[in-house]
Formats: sequence, structure tokens, C-alpha cells
Amino acid sequence: MSFPLLTATAVLPAVGAIATAAVPAARRTAAKWLALLFSLATLVLAVVVLVRFDPDGDRYQLTESHSWIADFGVRYELGVDGIAVALIALTALLIPFIVLAGWHDADPLETGSSRWRPTQGFFALILAVEAMVIISFEATDVFLFYIFFEAMLIPMYFLIGGFGDRAHEHGEKTAATQRSYAAVKFLLYNLAGGLIMLAAVIGLYVVAGNFSLTEIAEARADGSLDMAANTERWLFLGFFFAFAVKAPLWPLHTWLPNAMQESTAPVAVLITAVVDKVGTFAMLRFCLQLFPEASKWATPVILVLALISIIYGALLAVGQRDIKRLVAYASISHFGFIIMGIFAMTSQGQSGATLYMVNHGLSTAALMLVAGFLISRRGSRLIADYGGVQKVAPVLAGTFLIGGLATLSLPGLAPFVSEFLVLVGTFTRYPVVGVIATFGIVLAALYTLVLYQRTMTGPVKPEVAAMPDLRVREVLVVAPLVVLLIFLGVYPKPVADIIDPAVKQTMSDVQKKDPQPEVEAAK
Repeated sequence: MSFPLLTATAVLPAVGAIATAAVPAARRTAAKWLALLFSLATLVLAVVVLVRFDPDGDRYQLTESHSWIADFGVRYELGVDGIAVALIALTALLIPFIVLAGWHDADPLETGSSRWRPTQGFFALILAVEAMVIISFEATDVFLFYIFFEAMLIPMYFLIGGFGDRAHEHGEKTAATQRSYAAVKFLLYNLAGGLIMLAAVIGLYVVAGNFSLTEIAEARADGSLDMAANTERWLFLGFFFAFAVKAPLWPLHTWLPNAMQESTAPVAVLITAVVDKVGTFAMLRFCLQLFPEASKWATPVILVLALISIIYGALLAVGQRDIKRLVAYASISHFGFIIMGIFAMTSQGQSGATLYMVNHGLSTAALMLVAGFLISRRGSRLIADYGGVQKVAPVLAGTFLIGGLATLSLPGLAPFVSEFLVLVGTFTRYPVVGVIATFGIVLAALYTLVLYQRTMTGPVKPEVAAMPDLRVREVLVVAPLVVLLIFLGVYPKPVADIIDPAVKQTMSDVQKKDPQPEVEAAK
């Protein structure tokens, strides 16, 4: 019996969460180091998965399958394709940086304060989220996926509501109220999506007789499972609604700005760079593979919603006064590009969308974590409270600029390649949608450069005159992200080689071929 590598990759951070939570309250530093150790060990296993995966091999590799709830056809089934491998690697890579960046975010304040938080709990919850996200990427049993898709909401709820941002201009009482509001809104939106998906999961079982993604997809392909058009469309909508909430897609996005605003910067990164990727990943794995005809039927409406997300998110980012809310609305715009690429139904669009998931995770992590370091120094999230930072903290300002330029998809940085592929892939099949979406790039340049100008340039404000530059721990967090953004911007081939075969198989699932160019290339 081969070593259950996928199970180990998901179980290790779960064990780390339990071990970290069990550390005595008086040994907070030990809890931090333990969490960091488990996150690094998980990264090592993720690298092993990456090395063991053969892009030219079977669609799902390193598979595990065991009977779980036999009476209902539920199995413990795991397997990874190129898309899942890339996102597992992204998740395992980001968690150590999140732990390091949040090193002091859960330290207790003064004795008796209502804002005292157990340090162990903060890091244990981060590791718990990591475990649930990884197994969501690995699950090939629909019911198993659903359990962890929903279960990750619980630790995220406590991270948002119990360990919120300390920088608040309206006092501790108001801050606690707003954190609670953001956490409850996050939970209710995602639970609503999950309940609708549960109905669709049950409906899928009634129709197919099991929950195995591979078996159902094979039965659909060979014609042994003939699903009525209306049934397929309703089931698709149930799945897609839950994924669109998680993604988040307009108009189901409104929980994200509140959640990111009230979270610490590392938790905000955990939300948008890690957890939200489960939604877009699931659109590729479940919606397109299980319901190919319904996916094509819904494509025009989904493209319109994605287009609205792109423009709407970027426009609202331009007008934000709060740094974190600006990044949140920018992410809504970026997720619009990802969903547009998925449903453009071209290999360039879907490859770009998958690559965008990885690159957006890196760029958002770089920008938001540096923004968190900035906010922790000044004690304010408001853009107007800054000015002239580059003169007193040039390294902080420089890394902030690189993160911002990556967010606007500057050529030479990783997101440019993915955004370009999405636009090309969309334009070849839906030229009007592709043209309109390019305005999102213009608006991204506007909100990013305005943010940098107002916070980093101009006269030095008295409140930032003594601001220290990045410390060693903070440089260790940001420097690898900057290196990866530049490396993948210049040479994206390593990631593209992993995801492209999986994208071709997804295109085969929906029986779509790339449009042929009207003019043949010169030989």
C-alpha cells in the first residue's frame, strides 16, 4: 500500500492546529514557532506532491479511495490534477508567510481588556483553515468536498470576529461591533450558498446514485447517465451559486469588503488569496465537469456578471478611503477576470484563469501584507492619514509599489501573463466582452497609482516622520513574494506546464474547441 501523500498533506496542518491550540497560554512564543514549523512541514509535503505529479500522466494522480458511508455511496476519494496541484502549492506556500506576518497580531493587550485574544487560538485557526482548503482541492467525492467547503467557514468566522484589526478610528467598542457584523455577514452569505449547494448535492445523488466525481463524469461522457436538460441546469445553478458566493462574484460579493476591512492583514490574505480560490477552482472541477451542457447554457449570463464584477470592483476601488477596502474591491475585479476566463470556454482563457488564481494569490499577499505592516505602524487604515512614507521607510514603500504594480498587471510581473491570456482567450470567442473588460486594466492603474501617490509620496506627515522601515521578519515575509512575482512574470512556463494538460481535459469535458483564426499565420 503506497503512502497516502494527499491525506498527509491535509492532515499535517490539522495536527498542527490541535498541537498549537494545546500549548499552555503562558507559552505564546512556543505556539507561534510550532505553528510556523507545521506550516513549513506542510509546504515540504506540498512540494513532494508537486514533484510526484506528472503533467502528462493520468488526469487524477496520487489517488486514494476508501469506503466511508457505504449506505449512501459516500467515499473518501482524493486525487489531484494540474490545477489542484498548483493551488495546493500556492496555499502551502502562503501559510508560513501568513504566520510570520501575523506574529504579533494576536498578542494580548492590557490585562482586563475585552480585546484580549489567545495567541494559540489565532495560529491554530489558520492551520485549521489550511487543512480544510487543501483537502477541498484534493477531494474527488462531491460529498467529501462539500463537508470541508462548509467546515472552513467556522475557523474563518472566529478569525474575522475574534481576531480583528486593531487599527480603528472609532474606538474599541465600535470596532468590536463592526468585527462581529463582518464575521456574521461572511458566515450567513456563505452558509446560504452552502445550503443551496446541499440541495443540489442531494439532487445529484438522486440522479447519479453516487457522489464520485470521476464515476459521474465518466457516466456522462459515455452516455450511461443521461441527465435531463432542466435537471442539469437546476443542479448546475445550485453548485454555481455557492461557488459564486465564495469567489466572490457580483452581486454576491458584499461580504468581502467588510470581512477584509475588519480582519488583520494576514487573515485578509487568507480570505482572498486562499479561501476564495476554492470557489473558482470548484467552478472548473465541478460545474464544468459534472454539468457541461448547463455550463454552456449559463455562459452568457455568467460573462455579463463577471464583466460587471471587473468594472464595478475597479470603480469602487478608485473611490475608497480605506486601504483594506480598496484591496478588497480590487480583488472583486480580479475575480471577475478569473471567472470570465473560466467561462470563455477557450484553452487560453482557462489557462489564464488558473494561472491568475496563483498569481493573484501572490500579488494580493504581497500588497496586503505590506499594507498591514504600514497600518500597524501608523494605527490607521485611512489613506488620508499617510503621506511621504517613501522618504522615511524606502524599503517598505518599494515593496508596496511592487505589490501595487503586480495588482495592476504591469508587464514583467506575474499577473500580467495571466490577465493577458484571459483577455486573449475571451476576445477570440466573445470580442465585445473582451474589449469592455480591458477598461478594468485602466481603472486598476488608476486606483493603484493613486493609492501609492497619496500614501508614499508628497510631504512627510508628522505622524509618519518616525515610522521605522521593514524589520528582518517582515523582509522575510515580503522578499520571497516579490521574487516569485518577478520570476513568474518573466518565466511562467513552470506553472503553465502543470496546468495546461488539465485545462485541455476540462475543454474536452464541455466539448469545446478553440476558435480558429480568421487569417492564417504566415509561414
